[in-house]
Amino acid sequence: MTERVVLAYSGGLDTSVCIGWIAEETGAEVVAVAVDVGQGGEDLDVIRKRALACGAVEAEVADAREEFADEYCLPAIKANALYMDRYPLVSALSRPTIVKHLVAAARKHGADTVAHGCTGKGNDQVRFEAGISSLAPDLKCIAPVRDYAMTRDKAIAFAEEKGLPIETTKKSPYSIDKNVFGRAVETGFLEDIWNAPVEDVYEYTQNPATQRAADEVVVTFDKGVPVAVDGRPVTVLQAIEQLNERAGAQGVGRIDMVEDRLVGIKSREIYESPGAIALITAHQELENVTVERELARYKRQVEQRWTELVYDGLWFSPLKKALDGFVEESNQHVSGDVRMTLHGGRAVVTGRKSSQSLYDFNLATYDTGDTFDQSMSKGFIDIFGLSSKIAAKRDQS
Repeated sequence: MTERVVLAYSGGLDTSVCIGWIAEETGAEVVAVAVDVGQGGEDLDVIRKRALACGAVEAEVADAREEFADEYCLPAIKANALYMDRYPLVSALSRPTIVKHLVAAARKHGADTVAHGCTGKGNDQVRFEAGISSLAPDLKCIAPVRDYAMTRDKAIAFAEEKGLPIETTKKSPYSIDKNVFGRAVETGFLEDIWNAPVEDVYEYTQNPATQRAADEVVVTFDKGVPVAVDGRPVTVLQAIEQLNERAGAQGVGRIDMVEDRLVGIKSREIYESPGAIALITAHQELENVTVERELARYKRQVEQRWTELVYDGLWFSPLKKALDGFVEESNQHVSGDVRMTLHGGRAVVTGRKSSQSLYDFNLATYDTGDTFDQSMSKGFIDIFGLSSKIAAKRDQS
């Protein structure tokens, strides 16, 4: 029986060429799998037919937008996941979504190998292969671009030689990855970190310097889940999509950073994630109102570790799974409304209310009606600072 390889297929030049390339190098039949995580572009059926035209024996397409939003983006919102305090894990979140579909296809079609189109310099090769090995330790992984030195020039020559139905001449000056949670742009003139990004780098966001009226929005959460925008019920996917549009129109979510990659190098990345940044901003503020102080302090440590695990491709790891439980529990009271003004590239919180609020007006006020017993503070300070005071006396003697 001929061996089969499942290929993560995008419909572009590199993965289209990979179909024939893998067949020639390994003698295996190729099953192409394309997963829609909200990246837009061509119709899924067009992509499926192209895969077959390029030599795939089978081609599957999956609309995973709701799954991606509910099972991957939502946990990131609950965890306030920002790698290096800035990047909302756009690409890192989509990879485990795709991995699940690749493994399912491998089981369905009797494949023993999964292939992807990643290079040997990036994070995504790790995310794909670590994810696959966690879900299916018996499957092998190959990466033609990395393993067989499949350069773009070679890919174009192969496509032209075989007469593949794929555009081979047009090349974007950038490397772009996108989904509903955001868009990542790199390479080209951006590799010189002194070069400022130009407007044609951006697609999801408008220029924040352009004069326009501000947009006020109210996001409602229930146990950390965004459930309404301006009082109208939404799914998680709809919340992201609507805030992509509204926050994006105000230039919210542009990020220009030099990032520490898992493979040990620093890389200049441009991200735009208007919906993600708006939702995480609102969620963080609602936590400030509803989460108890010690839990909130500890959660910030968990958030950083959770984010690093996801960035590093360990979505299916035991530690990530255990931390998921903590994040879920810590969101049990994160319910209420957050009002934000979207303007000038920023999402600024201007109001918050919650039936689960720990904010007590009578304890907080300095006016008449203050219920905070200030007479207790002197004794509290004496005891709180006692150990430092004793140490200071010793050190000064």
